[in-house]
Amino acid sequence: MTRTILAAALLGVAGAAMAQTALPAAPNTDWPTYNADLAGSRYRPLEQINASNFNDLEVAWRFKTDSIGTRPEYKLEGTPLAVGGRIYATAGTRRGVVALDGKTGELLWMHSLREGERGAASPRALSGRGLSYWTDGTNERILYVTIGYQMISLDAKTGQRDPNFGENGIVDLKKDFDQELDPVTGEAGLHAAPAVSGNTIVIGAAFREGFTPRTANNNKGYVRGYDVRTGKRKWIFHTVPKKGEVGYDSWLKNSAEGNGNTGVWTQVSIDPELNLAYLNVESATSDFYGGHRPGNNLFANSLVAVDLETGQRKWHYQLIHHEIWDLDASSAPLLMDVTVSGKPRKVVGIPSKQGFFYVLDRVTGQPVWPIRETKVPQGDVPGEWYSPTQPIPSKPPAYSRNGFSEADLIDFTPALKSEALEVVKNYKLGPVYTPPIVSTPEKLGVINNWAQGGTNWPGGSFDPESGIAYVYACQACISSTGLQRPPEGLSEIDWVVGVAGQPVVMIMGPGEGAGADTPAPKPAANPAPSAPVRRLNVQGLPLVKPPYGTISAIDVNNGSIKWQIPHGETPDFIRNSPLLKGLDIPRTGQATYQIGTLVTKTLVIAGENQVTAPPGRPRGAMLRAYDKQSGKEVGAVWMSGPQSGSPMTYAIDGRQYIIVATSGGTSTGEYIAFVLPEQR
Repeated sequence: MTRTILAAALLGVAGAAMAQTALPAAPNTDWPTYNADLAGSRYRPLEQINASNFNDLEVAWRFKTDSIGTRPEYKLEGTPLAVGGRIYATAGTRRGVVALDGKTGELLWMHSLREGERGAASPRALSGRGLSYWTDGTNERILYVTIGYQMISLDAKTGQRDPNFGENGIVDLKKDFDQELDPVTGEAGLHAAPAVSGNTIVIGAAFREGFTPRTANNNKGYVRGYDVRTGKRKWIFHTVPKKGEVGYDSWLKNSAEGNGNTGVWTQVSIDPELNLAYLNVESATSDFYGGHRPGNNLFANSLVAVDLETGQRKWHYQLIHHEIWDLDASSAPLLMDVTVSGKPRKVVGIPSKQGFFYVLDRVTGQPVWPIRETKVPQGDVPGEWYSPTQPIPSKPPAYSRNGFSEADLIDFTPALKSEALEVVKNYKLGPVYTPPIVSTPEKLGVINNWAQGGTNWPGGSFDPESGIAYVYACQACISSTGLQRPPEGLSEIDWVVGVAGQPVVMIMGPGEGAGADTPAPKPAANPAPSAPVRRLNVQGLPLVKPPYGTISAIDVNNGSIKWQIPHGETPDFIRNSPLLKGLDIPRTGQATYQIGTLVTKTLVIAGENQVTAPPGRPRGAMLRAYDKQSGKEVGAVWMSGPQSGSPMTYAIDGRQYIIVATSGGTSTGEYIAFVLPEQR
């Protein structure tokens, strides 16, 4: 059943804003796509909110998403759109779409689709990350993908489905997929927003997150282009090549016939001038063992440029060969125009979980600076196939930890360092691309920053005027990865994540959750006897030294890191630890993977994903502003809950607003709009 609600009442709204007269007026400025533009910049040249007044921001309005679905949401990851004075956003565990007044937050309309068992079986639940706007100058449409992997086109003015699109406004994305999927239980979904340029919609696919997949023969994440007016499929790109296509031979032993994943679950970027869509393709099944898919596995872990109208591959560049670290492609490509060695260059920058910022010519796909095939450590897991080399950029330098040595361990005091050495003696340390090992009592696993380290789905941002990219990275999202044989009935894969002496269980990834109408799946386990395993911390303190989370300014004109700062208040458990009493510990930053950045004329803005209660303010999280030239903090505003979606900005009637999604912990999903005080 479909519901569309037209409303004049407020829903969770407070503090309607009035006209600003004390400050220079901000020009009306929209935020019409998920990343502000198709280049992925997350930039708007507004400066009414600046270093001199950021601390004065107050709440203009707030919108709670609790009632859009069967239960409140604690993982609101959306970034709204702003078009013509209206805000459009996904919301709630039903993944409804709401239209709000941009000045007051008043609810204008709401649309949601009840998908029953299909939604409950979805691998990608909750409200998703956003939607798309399209207009031909007369008609205006909002496009989004439901929990159950259906694409819907709505009239932007009314919220009603477009009867000329698909079947009564809906395109079933499980059909016309060049593979057979059950319409209810077939595994495919998407959190990302559709990418729209001209008359073409580009749609990726995502699958169930988890470190212990049931089979290597998963569905394949093909990418498709659709006509924005009719919903008819225009083209399909096979991210796992079919026989006779380029890349098929990189799957040895005909393994392309069975293995899956290789979806594009992050945002797609588009260069309308070049008529190219840039697809950042994820890993193949499974995350940590690839013995069922020997070879380099194109187009997994590749950036692929395809023709926007036909889907034909123009070029590709594989960033990781035969990926076995859960370092799947996480971030939207950044399409930048820069000056390299005195010459203008059209480039694409790719932030990554491994902390490398790859820079390629976006016309040809060739590296702007050498990316050398470098020998990497080889493993000895029975049945695994290892690539002897990996492409490692010469410039820019890595902006995040991507391997660990004893030098990275906590060293606030000699005693803490000594205890850290004791903790890691039964683990393997190594540089980037140290492969997983079979877990034994002597070596339980590889200590790593893989799954949630570096830059995750929020991606980066950039200033198109200066050619500088701004990228958050988790420097201390620590885990240990070892492999074990799965018990009967758990998985068909030869080796799955497990610890010697511990039960092997179905381990979910960092973002997996149940659908809107079902509880989360119960873990499966074997009856192996339990054995104590020491946790990767030192008396409750992080195993590694700070910073734990950073924002880096990367100058893409010359391949250097202009500045890097810790982002986020020092967590309470560190600041209040009796082990550190009397020590002067600088701000550590926070270990999280959910921070996206916003760039304005003068500022870089990002919130915190953890709540703290330092002296002088209530417990909560801060939305922080930094001078984009120096990285110096110039302001901060308190939020009751942590940032969980990337911030955006827009201007209406002379006033600049900033919206950020907050949720997590005890905070349910809420969009908060900030504005400078009115002149009364």
